[in-house]
Amino acid sequence: MSLRFTKMHGAGNDFAVIDSRAGVLALDPATIRAMADRHTGIGFDQLLSVEPARDGLSACYYGIWNADGSPTGQCGNGVRCVAAWLQRAGALAIGEAVQIQSPSGPVTVRLLDAHRVTVDMGEPVFEPAQIPFDASAATDRYTLDVDGLALDIGAVSMGNPHAVVVVDDLQSPALQQLGPAVTGHARFAEGANTGFVQKLGRGHLRLRVHERGSAWTLACGTGACAAMAVLRRRGEVDAQVQVELPGGTLEIHWAGPGERLWMTGPAAFVYEGEWLDAR
Repeated sequence: MSLRFTKMHGAGNDFAVIDSRAGVLALDPATIRAMADRHTGIGFDQLLSVEPARDGLSACYYGIWNADGSPTGQCGNGVRCVAAWLQRAGALAIGEAVQIQSPSGPVTVRLLDAHRVTVDMGEPVFEPAQIPFDASAATDRYTLDVDGLALDIGAVSMGNPHAVVVVDDLQSPALQQLGPAVTGHARFAEGANTGFVQKLGRGHLRLRVHERGSAWTLACGTGACAAMAVLRRRGEVDAQVQVELPGGTLEIHWAGPGERLWMTGPAAFVYEGEWLDAR
């Protein structure tokens, strides 16, 4: 049995998008891992499925799986690609705002043009139990013991859990070990996406993200939102911030607590393909 897919990326964070509007996609983790392999498969950070809406209010539901086959609740770059995919499929018009349903809840998307999308990512969640993160109360900073190193982090959920670490040098060799160590830290019950952020100004950040289930990626949309949200809550950035990632730049706007956070960035089509080993 073959499976049609569309290869897409948002600022270098790449996806295989599958049209499952006729029914829910059912692929086992081993098949997803095989598809994600960059040598013998399609190669992607996440697999996205466009499925029928499950709430009666949304234009569609989209499923998200990491390269290791594990499901995840949200993907900021992925949701922009889903919106662009819907527009090309004739289900969404440029300039139109629609609600689509993610595993972590509904989001509103609006196409600015065929390749640029703005997304209502909801309000950042700092309550530890909802991230989930092992802490007695929400605060701007936590100290995480990582192999004997006391690491200063912020913790937040953007529909998936994030740890945010401010650094002076994004090229430091130490990050190669710190990324996986924080991502898999026991205080994050479901793991975390670990963002290392460098402050270039009150409206300008630079970021690298080690994602749970996908390792280092060229971009992480929820990671950019999380980094901005943590620093905004600390009073260290303005309400509008540009976040540079290895694959491109995202614009994040968040006025602060009680307000919804908006992300704007690109969505690109790469090619159409057919996976011939689907079963």
